[in-house]
Amino acid sequence: MAWTELTRKRYERNTARYSSDVTDEEWAIVAPLLPGPNPVGRPRQVDLRQVWDAIQYIASTGCAWALLAKDFPPVSTVRYYFYVWRNNGLLVEINRKLVALARGMEGRARQPTAGVIDSQSVKTSENGGVSGFDAGKRIKGRKRHIMTDTCGHLIALRVHGANIQDRDGAPDVFCRLKREAPKLRHVFADAGYAGPKLRDALIGIGRWVIQIVRRSDTAKGFELLPRRWVVERTFAWLGKCRRLAKDWEKTIQSAEAWILIAHIRRITRLLARR
Repeated sequence: MAWTELTRKRYERNTARYSSDVTDEEWAIVAPLLPGPNPVGRPRQVDLRQVWDAIQYIASTGCAWALLAKDFPPVSTVRYYFYVWRNNGLLVEINRKLVALARGMEGRARQPTAGVIDSQSVKTSENGGVSGFDAGKRIKGRKRHIMTDTCGHLIALRVHGANIQDRDGAPDVFCRLKREAPKLRHVFADAGYAGPKLRDALIGIGRWVIQIVRRSDTAKGFELLPRRWVVERTFAWLGKCRRLAKDWEKTIQSAEAWILIAHIRRITRLLARR
């Protein structure tokens, strides 16, 4: 995309403080999806928009919790809401609703029927937690396993040790896919998912057609492969959040939560521009 005066105006972020803050248009999309005030107990004292902006700030800059800017709510408050929304499935629910909304605005059915699966190995930090060594990529860390629709919207994900091969980690993704997109039946994948091992593992989970998109044996250097480039582009989109430059999290749950936050950030901006 060429940067013209029109595109610059479309993508500029005239926010009061930081470019990671949501605009009024973006907040109008996210706010109805967040929980309302509790009808019992003490009234809520914190502004959820400030909390959401703080989480977006950490996702965008990649800073540690302790380095959260002082003009946000206290870090203990922001962290409390992050853990609550991570544990109660709210981030998964928001992502599901926004994907359906984006597909509807693109003139597609709200439920996808085809998807693309792939994984990405990333290094972990000294925080500990689950990790492994990916001999193919020579990376010690974790593997982000995601499923997207054919537009590149994130449908399901699973994070596990990098030592687990794609065909061994895929069944967990398909288990979540069955819940998030029950109409999706056709999956495009690379050669790492070929063979009877994955097909046998999926027998007790559901029925899918897995189409292997192979790289040509005569190709030299980079080759753009049909369908597979879609999920690779999604990884690039997610990588714009510096929190995902490395897996800094101790728990798998937090690692998956930040991936969801990064995708919600992208798709919210996409919807607000339309």
